[in-house]
Amino acid sequence: MKQGVVYLIPNVISADTQDKVIPQQVKNAILDTDIFFVEDLRTARRYVSSLKLGLTIEDLEFQILDKKTSFEQCFEIAQMALEGKNLGVISESGCPGVADPGARLVHMAQQLGITCKPLVGPSSILMALMASGFNGQSFAFHGYLPIDRKERQQKIRELEKESREKDQTQIFMDTPYRNEALLFDLIKTARGDSFLCVARDITGEKELIKTKSISKWNAKEIDLKKIPTIFLLYAN
Repeated sequence: MKQGVVYLIPNVISADTQDKVIPQQVKNAILDTDIFFVEDLRTARRYVSSLKLGLTIEDLEFQILDKKTSFEQCFEIAQMALEGKNLGVISESGCPGVADPGARLVHMAQQLGITCKPLVGPSSILMALMASGFNGQSFAFHGYLPIDRKERQQKIRELEKESREKDQTQIFMDTPYRNEALLFDLIKTARGDSFLCVARDITGEKELIKTKSISKWNAKEIDLKKIPTIFLLYAN
């Protein structure tokens, strides 16, 4: 029996941009997928429907794959590919497997010798790095910084020190409603000669990517309220 494959299917990172950022290769993979594994059923169905591929959404099979999905469950899912089913992993935003629970299934599939096919699509992390002007040969993504303000400021100091010692770009984010607090703490905590890039709503209508030294940043000059944003810190 021919094995199935695991398609890593990118999603949009800004609403209503599928016609600009989702290539035909991704659409072809969706048409070839037997079962979709997603973080949220409703938004995944809406995304596939928005691509207008002539599919009847009600006829498609979607199953949950999120941070609660165990490796044991991923082993069971991977058996479907061994039995000949093509599986499609769709992240809530951007590329699956990158800061995304889909990585667990991919890890399991790799151990079982199942082909995993990454597909071209938008990644806010890499696109922000591309436009920052920072070191693209050595960088680290840290996900979300601590919620507690003192802990967050201490983490900023640690990241700044690591960046300076390793000549490394530090990349991180926060939930949109905490963006402004994070920006304020970055300006207050980091050294004036360190550089900060703020990348807002990448690929969207409100896209804005700015890089300046900390000493030249003013938290009031950019609106980040409830807008997905990536932050990059570089100290050289």
